[in-house]
Amino acid sequence: MYSTCLFCKNSLGSNEAIGMARLTIAVAIALSASACVPAWVVNSIAAGNPGCLYSVPRADRTVALTLDDGPDSTTTPELMKILAANDARATFFLISGNVPGNDTLIARLIREGHEIGNHFSENEASISLSPRAFERSFLTADSVLRRFAPVRWVRPGSGHYNKRMVRTFRQHGYQCVLGSVYPFDPQVRFPAFSAWMIRRNVRPGSIIILHDGTYKGRNTSKTLRKVLPDLTRRGYRVVTLTELTAAHRAQAQ
Repeated sequence: MYSTCLFCKNSLGSNEAIGMARLTIAVAIALSASACVPAWVVNSIAAGNPGCLYSVPRADRTVALTLDDGPDSTTTPELMKILAANDARATFFLISGNVPGNDTLIARLIREGHEIGNHFSENEASISLSPRAFERSFLTADSVLRRFAPVRWVRPGSGHYNKRMVRTFRQHGYQCVLGSVYPFDPQVRFPAFSAWMIRRNVRPGSIIILHDGTYKGRNTSKTLRKVLPDLTRRGYRVVTLTELTAAHRAQAQ
């Protein structure tokens, strides 16, 4: 289960993180009344919790789509099909424990213009791991994923992080990424709700978080079928994190 980063402090311990996860769900329900998270809220949280990327300043309507918890032999190909039909690209944050048997699928994913990120070796809350277990899971995933392509993006399991974790990421050349548009899709299992939340909260430079695998991947397929054509009509381009940040750097020069 993914506990959103938007309401987390980077000094949380494991017990506090569990409590914050419950609070996050409560906040999600409260926010759903308006379905709109003001930009200043995301910016304030990002400033108070340094070390991870939440969004990118953009003047044009470009956003990044990120998909956690793959690869999945059933849902990942369906997501790729929907992305191709809408001329969209995504960053797939992969769990290395899901890689065996999916090598050909990952290679195809990269050929089709998507990219991969590190989502650790197992689907678990990274912050609850001991420092040694945390680094082992992170580096295990790194060694597996680098067989397919260079990897620079990492997303901690369950979205919680602390300063020690950020230091470890940086030591190994990684950038931590969370996001600014999170429709709570593992908790609120209604694609129509996810689509509504994305439509209401997306803005230039947003990083959208959705999930792959099992029921999450099936719901994400339904969500993207609703959202991607709408974003195109509104003038948005949906790209990978590398494309989003590269364009931002080019604009700044």
